[in-house]
Amino acid sequence: MAPQIEGVLETCLYVDDLMAATDFYRNVLGLKPIFSESRMAVYELGPASVLILFVKGATLEPVETPGGTIPPHDAGGAIHVAFAVAEESLPKWRARFDQFAITVASEVTWKQGGTSLYLHDPSGNLVELATPGLWPNYPRRLR
Repeated sequence: MAPQIEGVLETCLYVDDLMAATDFYRNVLGLKPIFSESRMAVYELGPASVLILFVKGATLEPVETPGGTIPPHDAGGAIHVAFAVAEESLPKWRARFDQFAITVASEVTWKQGGTSLYLHDPSGNLVELATPGLWPNYPRRLR
């Protein structure tokens, strides 16, 4: 039997313009920055997870660190990420998107419960804000 995975520590998106992406994730979505440099920016995602924005093509070579080598990685196309939000926060999110002239691409009310708002970041990545009930392990109330 495999040891148990405890959760997702990092979620990575690849962006065309790091300044535009930083503006979107910090100012529109309100994420708290942890670290940034010319090829990446890192944001808090709740108590035990981070979002890393990498400039597309900036991680194609191995990176040597004092502790070892980070293998190359990259992605292309419109990547998808979903962020957990409280159901009662949806009206505030809609108002915030209006304030920043962000178009909600789609809204889905799921049969099993929960609602998702979909929008695009400046690089075209699909960002979903999902309320509890969407998945069996995402209960009606946030922990």
